[in-house]
Amino acid sequence: MLLAVGYFVLRLVLRIAPDGDETEREAEILVLRHQLAVLKRTSPRPWLRRRDRMLIAALSRMVPRVRWSGFIVTPSTILRWHRELVARKWTFRHRRTGRPPLDPELVCLILEMARNRSILRKAGIGPAPRGDGPTWSEFLRAQAKAILACDFFTVETAFLKTLYVLFFIELGTRRVRLVGVTANPDGAWITQQARNLAMENELGNVRFLIRDRDAKFTRSFDEVFRSEGARVVQTPVRAPKANAYAERFVRTVRSELLDLVIVVGRRHLILLLHDYEAHYNRHRPHRGIGLDPPEALDVGATTVPVKEIRRTRSVGGLITEYRGIAA
Repeated sequence: MLLAVGYFVLRLVLRIAPDGDETEREAEILVLRHQLAVLKRTSPRPWLRRRDRMLIAALSRMVPRVRWSGFIVTPSTILRWHRELVARKWTFRHRRTGRPPLDPELVCLILEMARNRSILRKAGIGPAPRGDGPTWSEFLRAQAKAILACDFFTVETAFLKTLYVLFFIELGTRRVRLVGVTANPDGAWITQQARNLAMENELGNVRFLIRDRDAKFTRSFDEVFRSEGARVVQTPVRAPKANAYAERFVRTVRSELLDLVIVVGRRHLILLLHDYEAHYNRHRPHRGIGLDPPEALDVGATTVPVKEIRRTRSVGGLITEYRGIAA
């Protein structure tokens, strides 16, 4: 009885709506949404073909975020589809690289020499000398204010185009400069980025530049820093911990930004990185400098009464910032 009464009331309400094409389209949309809700209850995990994924991912950019609840997949699922495409792009046949294995007879000879160290001692040959200087960690801590590190990280766009991002990070303040984005990081381009940094007076206090042995870093690139009085220090082969500050920033920018959004192209990536650079340097706390942002070290600690805490969104709404409003 209650269902019948509810049905007749619903029909009366729908009759009040004006007739026309607009009303018919709205009614059709309501029917489709209700059918989608029914299908979600009966089949929570539908099977999607590749063209279905492509259509849903393309149309998701045209629909406001507040209406994403109508999709049968979540935004994280669309991001996972893109990561699978990127992984498929970089799948190559495994080739064994590096030095060839040692001859078994040579290995046995080395082990036999290790067991007979008494012969070396009798001949007056001692162990290999160890350096008396500071370790790498001690060197970085002692010279942090005068050290600049640089590196590349890559970003795959929605169309599977690889973009290279060059950045510099000051070890003492953790301040980051995202200096350029390109699809072709040749020697002329990277040298020009170093010249731009020098013309902006960013190398005045730099005594050391730490970089890896990537072939993209040419002699002309190193010469820009040498002309400014800085010494270029190359990290050992396959030793990412030697450039740990730069590697840690790459992990941070991926987890906080790049893993949460699909980049359309170079211009889109530049806009995202510009906003993230401002957030990273002005608002993000860093544990290595007492939970202060890098640019707060130049201003100094100030204590003012706070009236309220205001929350704002940055980087397209992906990151939340909190600011204290003075009383």
